[in-house]
Amino acid sequence: MRQELKSLPKTLADDVARNLVMVARLLDSEPEEAYQYSRVALRLASRVAAVREAAGFASYMTQRYSEALTEFRAARRMTGRVDLWPVMADCERGLGRPERALAMAGEPEVKQLDKAGQVEMRLVAAGARSDMEQFDAAVVTLQSPELASPAVHPWTARLRYAYAEALIAAGRGEEARDWFAKAVEADTDGTTNAAERLAEIDGVEFVDALDPEFAEEEAEQAAEPAKRKGSEASDEQVIFEDDEDVEEYYDEDDLEIDEDFDGVVPERATEAEQADKADEAGESGK
Repeated sequence: MRQELKSLPKTLADDVARNLVMVARLLDSEPEEAYQYSRVALRLASRVAAVREAAGFASYMTQRYSEALTEFRAARRMTGRVDLWPVMADCERGLGRPERALAMAGEPEVKQLDKAGQVEMRLVAAGARSDMEQFDAAVVTLQSPELASPAVHPWTARLRYAYAEALIAAGRGEEARDWFAKAVEADTDGTTNAAERLAEIDGVEFVDALDPEFAEEEAEQAAEPAKRKGSEASDEQVIFEDDEDVEEYYDEDDLEIDEDFDGVVPERATEAEQADKADEAGESGK
């Protein structure tokens, strides 16, 4: 890219380079901002192939597939390279032309791609089959030596993941689970959501422990046993507000009220006093 920018005046080349750096930094996290930087670079240097390619990827990431295809075609004409062929075919899918993407998968340019490019083209072709609801054909399209290989390459996780999704669409859920598991093994960088898909199939739910709603829910669940215990205690201990409550709770036969009771509870005799009274009662009986 630096070599291509040497064709520009020094000051202009620096300005274009700054915008391209921002495109690269923001493309994954903030694609819309990356797109804006790419448009600035495109206005400054539309005759530089690297600028057209960067603009193409920024458009592609923001789903501006028509613009992306235009920029990729321009970059390919300028350089004669074929490495953009798969993403160009995917733009055709994005434009609702999956049959065109399939046609591109059979063009001679595919044979000029490196191994990574050929795998990418296979992924695009399988996606086009799925777009056309040819799910079994999508499964067959992805079956390849690269899929069967136990070796892990940069494309391995995505290939296994796509194959699992194709199996799901074809109604082969049990096989899909195995391939999602294999995708998880290869996906050390988290480029796919294979782990989430596997957990979904197994009925496992992931939660964010830092989510305020989750923390509030956890606190409520922790307080629930205490509330339940307090409720049970209140059920066991009945508090009567007035005489009517007492009368409702007891039957007349269960409670005899002494009309002459003055409210003073007599003192309870000690055990020694009770023993003395018992002796006296015994002697008087004699």
